Amino acid sequence: MRFPLYIAKRYLFSKSGTSAINIITGISIASIIIGTAVLFVVLSGFAGLKDYNVSVTSIIDPDIKILPSSGKTITITPEQEKKLTEVAGIQQFSKVIEERVYLEYDGKTHLGFIKGVDQNYLKVSSVDTTLFVGSWPSIGEPEVAIGIGIRRRLSLGISDYGNLLRIMVPKPGTGQITDPTSAFSKSSAVASGIFQAGESLDNDHLFANIDFVGKLLNYPLDKVSTIELKLTPDANEAETRDQLNAIFSNEVLIKNRTELNDALYKMLNTENLALYFICTLVLIIALFSFVGSIIMIIIDKRGHIKTLSDLGATLSDIRKSFFYQGVLMIIIGGAIGLFLGSIIVFIQQQFNLVYITASLPYPIRFEFLNVLIVYATILVLGILSARLASSRISNNFVRKD
Repeated sequence: MRFPLYIAKRYLFSKSGTSAINIITGISIASIIIGTAVLFVVLSGFAGLKDYNVSVTSIIDPDIKILPSSGKTITITPEQEKKLTEVAGIQQFSKVIEERVYLEYDGKTHLGFIKGVDQNYLKVSSVDTTLFVGSWPSIGEPEVAIGIGIRRRLSLGISDYGNLLRIMVPKPGTGQITDPTSAFSKSSAVASGIFQAGESLDNDHLFANIDFVGKLLNYPLDKVSTIELKLTPDANEAETRDQLNAIFSNEVLIKNRTELNDALYKMLNTENLALYFICTLVLIIALFSFVGSIIMIIIDKRGHIKTLSDLGATLSDIRKSFFYQGVLMIIIGGAIGLFLGSIIVFIQQQFNLVYITASLPYPIRFEFLNVLIVYATILVLGILSARLASSRISNNFVRKD
């Protein structure tokens, strides 16, 4: 092995007598470096986008959410609430009533999604940290916190007690509606604050007190839409689920944050895989020039190959020499590409040179796993390419004058 590796190192770090070969070799190494850097930057950028999307959903989605297995409500008794407080893995829980609503303000209308929450909700969710104007709705007051998208659509003012926001929901029942004015339950509220938590929440969500929403929907005190839980850092989710099923007699659905956003996570993972394959395809195309450069080097070194053969080198040793040369080119080019890619990622993280919008820098995250994935990809493809190129050397080629 030492002899082929020694020859490979000499060929790698020495210039060819033909300038065209040097240029082709330089281009092939550059393509490896650029391809590796691009693949790493793309995967890092997508990791940042994934974190951003997940962070948006984590603002409103709890660690665990209890939903009705059928219908729209869950019945929770005082005894069940007491049992929830005794579960070791639960840090806080909040009762929530949620429903689609029809909003009207100053002649403008909009469809929204209202969440009535109790006093524990802000211990479960951090949505109040996204408020940039006003305050969170006070307990017992007809107040709502609205998304900035709703505010724009309705031109809604804060603390405008002279012009209240009208909130309407269809009354439950069957049969034909004869009087449209009596088909909706109606209530009025004042906007106490505006939040900005991401486009999906800003455009249709508003928060109010659970008693206000429960009265609007005419819900009994023991009826809620969902129960949201925050777990302790050392909680065992599986054990907590078992205890919750026992408390509610297996008549509810229990979902964690990933399960609540199952479609989003599947989409993100699918897109990440698709981007990886697309960039890998580009890398494979770049490796064609690498194979071509190895073959050109073999042709250029034909005289040397014959000399090595005359000195006793076997065909296997000669093939290994050019194979090792190709592998060394891949190892060095891949390492340089990863280094350059890491610098690009670091610059974007520190200086935010690229923006998605005027105020949102493109999120990007350095992951050591991506380093391993990219380097493993370039090594596997490069080794296969080097093997393919070196296999072109045959006995006829060695013996040819």
